[in-house]
Amino acid sequence: MSVEIKVPQLGESISVATIAKWLKQPGEHVEMDEAIVELETDKVSVEVAASQAGTLGNHFVNEGDEVEVGAILTTIEKGGAKAPAAPVTKAPKSVEKAASSPELHQPMPAARKMMDEKQVSATQIGQGTGKNGRITREDVINFVTGANTKPIASVPTRQDDPREERVKMTRLRRTIARRLKDAQETAAMLTTFNEVDMSAVMKLRAEYKDAFNKKYEDARLGFMSFFVKATVSALQEFPAINAQIDGEDVIYRHFVNMGIAVGGPNGLVVPVLRDADQMSFAQIESNIIGFAKKAKNNQLKIDDLSGGTFSITNGGIYGSLMSTPILNMPQSGILGMHAIKERPIAENGQVVIRPMMYLALSYDHRIVDGKEAVSFLVHIKDRIEHPERLLLGV
Repeated sequence: MSVEIKVPQLGESISVATIAKWLKQPGEHVEMDEAIVELETDKVSVEVAASQAGTLGNHFVNEGDEVEVGAILTTIEKGGAKAPAAPVTKAPKSVEKAASSPELHQPMPAARKMMDEKQVSATQIGQGTGKNGRITREDVINFVTGANTKPIASVPTRQDDPREERVKMTRLRRTIARRLKDAQETAAMLTTFNEVDMSAVMKLRAEYKDAFNKKYEDARLGFMSFFVKATVSALQEFPAINAQIDGEDVIYRHFVNMGIAVGGPNGLVVPVLRDADQMSFAQIESNIIGFAKKAKNNQLKIDDLSGGTFSITNGGIYGSLMSTPILNMPQSGILGMHAIKERPIAENGQVVIRPMMYLALSYDHRIVDGKEAVSFLVHIKDRIEHPERLLLGV
């Protein structure tokens, strides 16, 4: 008895994925829950596992094809004999005819639905970025918003130059590019800066790091937990920075889901510490370590990346001294941490050397006033320079 393997639900607002890589070939034996194909979505890669043990049937789609939720990927024959290898099943005649006809640039199903909603024709969009020039949902979004992430055919390139290499952007990279551009075009984005003396936190960390690490085996005391705690405190004091604009309404959250930017093999991702306002230092550090491992091994799930209300990014781990972080829409604020550098500062009329860090807060000026933004950073600065306030909750 054979079972169909279909594209699973991919998370909120995600209906299309790309076949990134087939992990098992037709005729191979697979065990139950063994990964057989890797899908790439707008946010993360997803592995689809076998729902039963048996022999894998033919692939119904190629690597690079776009598929919708519910589409059949392959089949598994329970206890079946090993089938002859076949890279891809022949497409139905109707599909084969369409592919060989002049109408090469027909929309993908998800794109067609959006085109109908937006009253956009295929002629207006032109050639798509999908396989065989088919129009994808992303092409429709780019056309409607005025963005353009397609290669510009009119720009001459030296295709015969052996020093050049043309590589198609991954779905994740295309989505990152589009969303960063959307953030600049949608939000009234502004950045304010401050600096913080890290002496007190560094002293506290050095004094208790070994005891902390010994007690919590899956956590390591770093600086991020202090900044998460300080940011949670600031968000509770200035709730507009934790809010979101929805049409003509403002949604205020009485909780904090903190996005923590981490680098992965496919680019920067922002997994979310859910209910960070309820977490201890150890829980924060343990979760961040877990996210970093998942990102490195490409194991982050959709749920890990959704639902954030505010984000923190730390360019300091790459050596950045100062930067202007871009909003993670539809969030209204993002905190940028940077490298710790010893600098001379004035203290009580004397010049002293202190380990200093620049902080940057980018915010949506449509909902956050300048006074709130500046006060928000001052609040964080005060809690980092006096970490005992975090421990006492004052």
